[in-house]
Amino acid sequence: MSFIDDDLPKKAAYEIGSDLSMLSVDELKERVEQLKAEIARIEAEVTRKASGRAAAENLFRS
Repeated sequence: MSFIDDDLPKKAAYEIGSDLSMLSVDELKERVEQLKAEIARIEAEVTRKASGRAAAENLFRS
């Protein structure tokens, strides 16, 4: 693996909707933490994009 690959997003080790019955409680808790972190990352991007859009709309309204 080259150092360039380090910049690529990591693919989830699971698929949403997959069978959870074979996972331990600790594995399920870890998955919850990973998903919470992903939700926070997505929400931050939504906020960033929304503020950029609002700034552009204000620029063109003036």
